[in-house]
Amino acid sequence: QVQLVESGGGLVQSGDSLTLACEFFGGAFYDYTMGWFRQAPGREREFVAAIRGSGGTPYYTDSVKGRFTISRDNAKNTVYLQMNSLKPEDTAVYYCKADIIRAYGTTAYWGQGTQVTVSS
Repeated sequence: QVQLVESGGGLVQSGDSLTLACEFFGGAFYDYTMGWFRQAPGREREFVAAIRGSGGTPYYTDSVKGRFTISRDNAKNTVYLQMNSLKPEDTAVYYCKADIIRAYGTTAYWGQGTQVTVSS
């Protein structure tokens, strides 16, 4: 069973930087596309960034392009989200997600989430 554990959240000021980490357990990490989602109070969960198992060009939602960077270290079974120039609008619970495509369909796993709060 795959398990994801996020860390690195906290309370920061507008303009600060923060790095989130998601450690992967229970499977072949390199087979999984990894992503970050976030959910603010009263809002729907939204996609933030994703990166394929072997790396390559990451995908980002428009609101974080140029500020956030997703990366992965397959030797450490960990995916990261480097967040720069943080804004109050970035305040949310950030969730790590792992996806794998098999012949019968896609299986997804979610982490427990880590809180990021950005004050103005």
